Amino acid sequence: QVQLVESGGGSVQAGDSLRLSCAASGRTFSNDAMAWFRQAPGKEREFVASISWSGTNTYYADSVKGRFTISRNNRENMVYLQIYSLKPEDTAVYYCAAGLYSDLSDRYPYWGQGTQVTVSS
Repeated sequence: QVQLVESGGGSVQAGDSLRLSCAASGRTFSNDAMAWFRQAPGKEREFVASISWSGTNTYYADSVKGRFTISRNNRENMVYLQIYSLKPEDTAVYYCAAGLYSDLSDRYPYWGQGTQVTVSS
């Protein structure tokens, strides 16, 4: 059974940092690109960052460039999203996804349940 489980979310203050983790199991995710998306209340799910299967290539949404860093550890089937200088507008449920290297959600057939990040000013 394919499973992606996110963790590391929480309630923080603006300016704080967080590291989100995604544990993958059930298939060989080292062959998949991985990505993070987020969905804020009342808004569509949006792309945040993606990383190629090897970790060589990364791509970020303009809104998070310079503050977010995606990384992966294929030996441990883990993907991470390091977030610096959190802003209230970063408040959202953050989802981990596995699939093809893209910023389009329909390229990722596997999704986690999400982890909530709440940033207060």
